Formats: sequence, structure tokens, C-alpha cells
Amino acid sequence: MRWRSGRRSDNVEDQRSEGGGVDGGGGGSPLLPILLRLGGRRGGIWTFVVIAALMYFTGGDLGGLLNGLTGVQVGPAPSSRQGTVQETATEKELVEFVKVVLADTEDTWNSQFRNMGRQYQEPRLVLFRGAVRSACGKAEAAMGPFYCPGDQKVYIDLSFYEDLKKRHNSPGDFAQAYVIAHEIGHHVQNMLGIMGKVEQTMDRVSKVEGNRLSVRQELQADCFAGVWAHHANKARNILEQGDIDEAINAASAIGDDRLQKQSTGYVAPDSFTHGTSAQRVKWFRIGIENGSLNSCNTFDAKNL
Repeated sequence: MRWRSGRRSDNVEDQRSEGGGVDGGGGGSPLLPILLRLGGRRGGIWTFVVIAALMYFTGGDLGGLLNGLTGVQVGPAPSSRQGTVQETATEKELVEFVKVVLADTEDTWNSQFRNMGRQYQEPRLVLFRGAVRSACGKAEAAMGPFYCPGDQKVYIDLSFYEDLKKRHNSPGDFAQAYVIAHEIGHHVQNMLGIMGKVEQTMDRVSKVEGNRLSVRQELQADCFAGVWAHHANKARNILEQGDIDEAINAASAIGDDRLQKQSTGYVAPDSFTHGTSAQRVKWFRIGIENGSLNSCNTFDAKNL
């Protein structure tokens, strides 16, 4: 991916020196987190499984959880203070990469929203280590990257990228960019009012039906990531040979069926919340090939 000459975003909050007020190391297995991690309104779509996972990781922090459900920010206000961060040269470069990718999503979605006669509100991206407190409650790095609609921020512990590379055999800078673009896709859904509609529907349906809605929302975020890649490459020529394969490999590696098989030895489709490997690849391809938000209507699609 051609990124080094790209614009750096100013919408990055570096909380790596703050620790998030939760004990815990920076890492952990990404298998459970990717299955249960947040994303979408209420931090994912807040299926019952996600709520149970959040309860586990927060040690029963019901106050933080309820505040997240109502969209009210909890904990201290975001700090403008950038504490001293001990980082390797590799991590320092990765921070620069994240800033460039975030800036690129800003440029793309600002343009797309203008074309729709709307204004895009740029989200913040929070870098943390080990654990963090968001408007959706406390979260540990093991839960993986997530989007919190309560504060309109994306949260990433950079150690996730090492897990993506080593545990899931998904190396490459464009695989890393795909992860950011997927979470930004949730922000786009939030801006378009899609999350609110999904939430209202989920309040009226069963757990299994809620999971199916979650899958459709996550696949749409994959498609939106593809839309970003389409327009970013058209405008700024960011893609190099092999980049698309890197993203497709990453999308396949974190499909629910593959992760469940690795984690438990069997697959339970009714518990899927993000989609199968084949589905995630399919919808990313649709987005990058068409470059149209209209092509990403996973909710009306008969065949995911």
C-alpha cells in the first residue's frame, strides 16, 4: 500500500500511556474477541453474546455497560494530554500508518457524503494498550478493535496487528488498513442512521434473529471498507500489487466459521455475529468492485 506520502489525520488520541484504568496486559488471544468484539451501535450490535462478553471483561461493570447502552459517556473526559509513550521503531511507524489510513478514510467519506448532500462527521481513533474506558464501558485489548457509537470513536490496541499477522497468518499493511476501514464502516452506518434502525428491530426479535441482523450489519461494514478502498485508489492510487489479496485474506481469516472451528472444533451458525469467511470476502469484493454504497445493501440481500 502506498501510504508514506499520505496526509496524517489529527483525529488520533494516543492513550497508550494511560492504561485505561483496568489491569491487564496488552495482547491476549484474538479468537474470542473477534467473535464477540464491539462494532456498530451499542458497541457492535450488542447481541446477547456481546453483552455477556462485555460483562465478563468488565468484571460486571453494569454501570459502564448501561451508560454505553444509552450513549452517555462514562469515565473521565478525553484527555488532550499526550503522555510519554515508550515505543519501538516498528510501533512508531505503525502509528504513522494508522494516522494516514484514518486520514484517507476521512477524505473518502467526506467526499461521498458531500455527493449525497450530507456532512460527514469525522470520528476519533484512540490508540491504547491493554485496556481502555470508552462511552461503551471498559474493554480489554483481547476484545480486538471496536467502534463505540456513544462517543463516535474507534479503539485499537496496536498489538492486534501482531495477532492478525501471526495467529491468523494475515500479514501486510493493507490487511491492517482493512481492519481500520471496517470499523470506520460502522461509523458510516451510525451517521446514516442504519444502526438505530437495526437496534430498534433487534429489541423486538429473538436472539437468533438478532445475530442474523448483526451478521448483515457486519457484512455491510466489510462492504463499506471495500467502497473506501475503491475510491481511495481511484483518487490517490494507494493500491499496490497484492494489496487486495491481503485484505481478502484478512477478511477470510476472521470469519465466524473459521474462528469457531479453531476455537471450539465445531461451527454453530445460529451464533454467528459477523459472517462466514466466504461472506466477508464476498461483500468486501462487492464494495471494492462497485464503489457504491447502494451495492452494500446487505439487509435486503436474499443471498449473503
